[in-house]
Amino acid sequence: MLRMCANRLVFMVVAGLLLLTFLFGLFHAIPGDTARLIAGDSAPEELVASIRNAYGLDRPLGVQYVAYMGKVLTGDFGVSNFSRQPVLSIVGPRLLNTAALAAWAMLFAMVVSLILGSISAMYWSGPLDKSVSIVSLIGICTPIFVTGIVAIYFFGVYLRWLPIGGMTTWRHYIMPVLILGFAQAAGFTRMVRACMVEALGRDFIVTARAKGVPQHTIVFKHALRNALLPIITFFGLGLGNMLGGAAVAESIFNWPGLGRLMVDSILTRDLPLTQGCIFFFAMIFVLVNLVVDLLYRWVDPRLAHD
Repeated sequence: MLRMCANRLVFMVVAGLLLLTFLFGLFHAIPGDTARLIAGDSAPEELVASIRNAYGLDRPLGVQYVAYMGKVLTGDFGVSNFSRQPVLSIVGPRLLNTAALAAWAMLFAMVVSLILGSISAMYWSGPLDKSVSIVSLIGICTPIFVTGIVAIYFFGVYLRWLPIGGMTTWRHYIMPVLILGFAQAAGFTRMVRACMVEALGRDFIVTARAKGVPQHTIVFKHALRNALLPIITFFGLGLGNMLGGAAVAESIFNWPGLGRLMVDSILTRDLPLTQGCIFFFAMIFVLVNLVVDLLYRWVDPRLAHD
């Protein structure tokens, strides 16, 4: 277990450095002059040249890369081109805000999908199963920005029950968490249903039914535990998708998170800030994969001996 964690941490460091190298080359290959963008279209050439010199943009690309990676290895991701604040001081609070939103939305999606997927499998091909399937398909096919805008109009503007933006109080969490969680719960429910239908058809389930074991015990204790491995995999991948959807949800609900920050930094071509945002998003995804592997070994201890 410890060896696997150590290997994954080494992989995370190497993957992070390769990602930053790729982003550095990609952003410098994009047409345009960062110094001109900072100074403004009407700025004199002398000002643009001074900005280019101050940011080191007039140095050879190889020198810029070595200087940037040297700072990264010491924990310095540079400063924002526009706010002149350290990237880490900007990304840190936004990362916590996104983590809070994603955690609550993921918890909502997992609870709803496990309950609805299991119940749908219990009553396979019945009216309840078909109703759950229809709602799930609607959730899968509807983009987050559509459900978000509808929710803002109905609950925030028409009924005036909930605030439509920000994260000041717990009431600000309700709409973003439900909208983001519903989008993931729709796909999760379909996956849980498929896994549970397969698990409920196995021989040990037939034997348990023959012995008179209650239906809820069969479903939620025996079948669900044996169906968890593919479900955990799907949950792990879904969290990555949720991080992508968080950028849309944060923009809709004016949520001060990392996704919205990344979108704003791309639009303003704030390269150090964009690199920092993408780097931390990637590291979160790698850590999620590590947690999924650890859950594998908890659900099925036989994997720990492989």
